[in-house]
Amino acid sequence: MNIAYLLTPKHRVAYLYDDNTIRQGLEKLRHHGRSAVPVINRKGQYVGTVSEGDFLWRLLPDESTPCPCSVKELERLHVRDILRENPSVRITASVDELLDTIVRQNFVPVVDDLNSFIGIVTRQDIIRCLAEEKEAQPTLRKIV
Repeated sequence: MNIAYLLTPKHRVAYLYDDNTIRQGLEKLRHHGRSAVPVINRKGQYVGTVSEGDFLWRLLPDESTPCPCSVKELERLHVRDILRENPSVRITASVDELLDTIVRQNFVPVVDDLNSFIGIVTRQDIIRCLAEEKEAQPTLRKIV
């Protein structure tokens, strides 16, 4: 199995820029109906992933960060301020490397040799591909 076969290309993926505001990020998540999206910089390089939970934890106050309760305050915070590092894989990665990574997250960001974001591989696509391969294999008959 080749990673490129499973790749959802960048132009079909909802993603955020690291300099988007928290408000812009939440609006994009809501608009696309996603719970997590990759984050890239303006050069197109993958920098991390952000999820609904990351937004929620940032909006909840604690002793070090007071709650930004107004829309104006949300526009001063950026996605890079709540970014979480999720491992990406190179387009040349082995299937084993891809499987090790997909166990811990719903999608794996795929990058080229310059760390430019080129798309994602979803857990659902991997499961679908493995199921198709299993169905395509001839059934072993018991020899009695």
